Amino acid sequence: MRALEDLVNVDQPAWPTLQEALGRAAVELDVQPGGDGASLLQLQVSAGSALGAMVLHCGGLVLDGGWLRIFGGRSSRPRPALPSLAAVNGFPAAVDPAWRPQDALVVGHDVLGGVFALNTHDPAAAGRPGMPGQMTYFAPDSLEWEAMDMGYGTWLTWALTDRVAHFYEGLRWPGWQQEIVNLTAAEGITVYPFLWSKEAQDDLAATTRAPAPIAELHTMNQDFCQQMGLPAAGFLGAV
Repeated sequence: MRALEDLVNVDQPAWPTLQEALGRAAVELDVQPGGDGASLLQLQVSAGSALGAMVLHCGGLVLDGGWLRIFGGRSSRPRPALPSLAAVNGFPAAVDPAWRPQDALVVGHDVLGGVFALNTHDPAAAGRPGMPGQMTYFAPDSLEWEAMDMGYGTWLTWALTDRVAHFYEGLRWPGWQQEIVNLTAAEGITVYPFLWSKEAQDDLAATTRAPAPIAELHTMNQDFCQQMGLPAAGFLGAV
């Protein structure tokens, strides 16, 4: 394993560039203070990468009023705060060179139960699409993983643009902002009929929606995959 000082002391740290991108964000953005050198050491990524910068210098990002949550190091904000990347992925209490993420590294959740994850070295073995080091998305309206054809750094800057609204086109209903404004980082929105149903896809505004724990949404989607004979959703992150 590389030592922490070798991961931190790099010629071109990514945090200044990332800070500029955060300052230009085209979406509502809450940057949570924090950081976590132990997670950097566990991940064995340097501060020269976007992922390393997020873990070392940031407690996470809350975008679009809570629609999208991107995990970083341990937040220093008093509760409610985002869970850390370490907590979501179940990092060991002490740095363990033998530890690896389950299936992929979960880096973000959305309010509908969607999950953004970073492929590890063998995504096919985990039943995931895309190449190693690429981002994937578990879509609650299809109950399948989708390759995003971009790495973490590109995805992170993409999330700060108005292209996210196009990504979620068809999954946002009139007045969604008011329905999510008071949710905690551990809550999302349950939709009935379910997002993958014809009824919801024909008229999302007519569905019944209510706050629900993100963990409950993930368990429900994992169960649906099994019941419908779809590929297993796998690990979706712990919140």
